[in-house]
Amino acid sequence: MRAVVYDHYGPPDVLRIEDVSQPVTKEDEVLVKIHATTVNRMDVHTREANRRGGLAVSVLSRLVSGVRAPRQRILGSEFAGEVAAVGAAVTEFAVGDRVFGNTGLGFGAHAEFICMSESARIAKMPAGMTFEQAAPICDGALNALWCLRLARLQQGSTVLIYGASGAIGTAGVQLAKYFGADVTAVCNTKNLELVKSLGADRVIDYTKEDFTTNGQAYDVIFDAVGKHSFKRSEGSLMPGGRYLATDGFTNVVLGLWTRRFGDKKVIFQLPPRWTKQDILLLKELIETGKFRPVIDRRYPMEDVVEAATYVETEQKTGNVVLTIDQDSG
Repeated sequence: MRAVVYDHYGPPDVLRIEDVSQPVTKEDEVLVKIHATTVNRMDVHTREANRRGGLAVSVLSRLVSGVRAPRQRILGSEFAGEVAAVGAAVTEFAVGDRVFGNTGLGFGAHAEFICMSESARIAKMPAGMTFEQAAPICDGALNALWCLRLARLQQGSTVLIYGASGAIGTAGVQLAKYFGADVTAVCNTKNLELVKSLGADRVIDYTKEDFTTNGQAYDVIFDAVGKHSFKRSEGSLMPGGRYLATDGFTNVVLGLWTRRFGDKKVIFQLPPRWTKQDILLLKELIETGKFRPVIDRRYPMEDVVEAATYVETEQKTGNVVLTIDQDSG
């Protein structure tokens, strides 16, 4: 089968397409023929060994992914496709089922086929979706869901989402509304209307206004892009407020410190714990019109370097889809 592989850490051009062995299905697994996947922030950070996060983060990244070279040569954590074969013990899926899912740090989705345990984060696709539409359901939404649950939102909680137009941010706006929160979204000028359409109660254009100086305070501030900081946000948190982080070694330390000292908390727990039930919840929310993944650009598999280069700009709106074959409808 064809797959996008890399053998050493570095810029997007370390990626290449290669013929590799097709995985063999175990008795509790399904073999999925992948039609579409995504290129996301985790792919970018892992491919470059998180070098932009500093030495400590890069060392930790290599300890997870491989010290000298990546142990998993195939990136990609989201997929949508068709079940091509099932193991003898599989009862939930049948050949021909249209499915979507998430592999997390297991990666492997930038390929024509992948094996997934029946009990893993895989489910039948929401009705009426194409493979390209279903591929980006999971990553941003699972990250947003994990963070917002840790914040213990209540009906009417006030939430500010910084970076509301990215994959995590667009999901975060919709999921915060699902939890009953009052949502203020921060993004750039071109995405104001998009974020409003996702349910934000109000929007702030960060090119024209700094939310930390407008006198407003929130129960939760959710940095969905890893570009803000607890120090800058602290004055905009209500007493007992929570700062939700998605990136940064400093936030790990602050999470431990503020857990014991002060009434305003940094929440950044690793690793995230996602379940199959989370996937099924996202499917339900899509089918009831309460969530939709936002797609910025689509690239064919052959243009994976261009796709990864674009994601590295940190200017994408929502998700970037990578089409593995031409039959992605």
